[in-house]
Amino acid sequence: MAFKTRITELLEIEHPIVQGGMMNVGYAELASAVSNAGGLGIITALSQPSPEALRNEIERTRGMTAKPFGVNMTVFPTINAPDYKAYAQAIIDGGVKIVETAGTPAVREIWEQLKPHGIKILHKCTAVRHAVSAEKAGVDVISIDGFECAGHPGEDDIPGLILIPAAAEKVTIPMLASGGFGDGRGLAAALALGADGINMGTRFCATKEAAIHDNVKQAYVDNDERGSFLIFRNFKNTARVGKSPVSEEVVRRLAQPGARFEDVRELVAGTAGKELLESGDLTKGVFWAGMVQGLIHDIPTCDELINRIVANAEAIIRGRLGAMLT
Repeated sequence: MAFKTRITELLEIEHPIVQGGMMNVGYAELASAVSNAGGLGIITALSQPSPEALRNEIERTRGMTAKPFGVNMTVFPTINAPDYKAYAQAIIDGGVKIVETAGTPAVREIWEQLKPHGIKILHKCTAVRHAVSAEKAGVDVISIDGFECAGHPGEDDIPGLILIPAAAEKVTIPMLASGGFGDGRGLAAALALGADGINMGTRFCATKEAAIHDNVKQAYVDNDERGSFLIFRNFKNTARVGKSPVSEEVVRRLAQPGARFEDVRELVAGTAGKELLESGDLTKGVFWAGMVQGLIHDIPTCDELINRIVANAEAIIRGRLGAMLT
């Protein structure tokens, strides 16, 4: 069975399951595996060191799947910003027709660059007001990201059970539910709450095809729903990372009076996180992880995972819920 939703129709995919773009994780191997399994795989533009490298990664992905895939473009608040427009041009040149965006309001310049080329924009938001604004600006899909998510959940602390239906009441374009999804129960719940599909990040990290070390994948399995920390709250740039001795030290340092980012810079540096993912040495840095870790108990292939999610969601909707009707 396959679910037919506005997401599957718009993106021309079999199942309403999207793999979120993740820094140093969203490579061709993972994206193609997700797409081949009937979902939408996404490679991450800024995981590549240059626009030319992104062009090569797009071609590498196309060589691994004949099905639709996308590219993530996140505009970070940073001093030494990459050449976002050059990366966007690489996406255009590569013939990619789906782009996931996130980040600061400056991302609107990227939308303006991409849209004339018939590229569909999936924009991640952590607040209903931002989703409404993005729809007015012409994006094609909203990915509404609840407080449970890995990465940056925003500053409002609204969990998906409230955020998804609240957004569904205000947004008229197709919508993905993101943050805390990892199994068929989540897919069934997301559809019931008004979404047209789900976006998963952390769950796809714990798959065979994710190009990260087995030690990190095992950490996702070993951690439970309490296995993450919120950091950078005092800087109004909240981030959720996996529980580890390093993230515990980050929390400890930032709890000190007058704490500054410089106090933890070496622990949270992107280069340190990349080394952790590649080496499996959890003392090297921090890694992104959501509350959904509490629902991760194995490391399947993407095909096994997606088929399991769809089958379980169908069983819930046709079986358990249907049996409750009198």
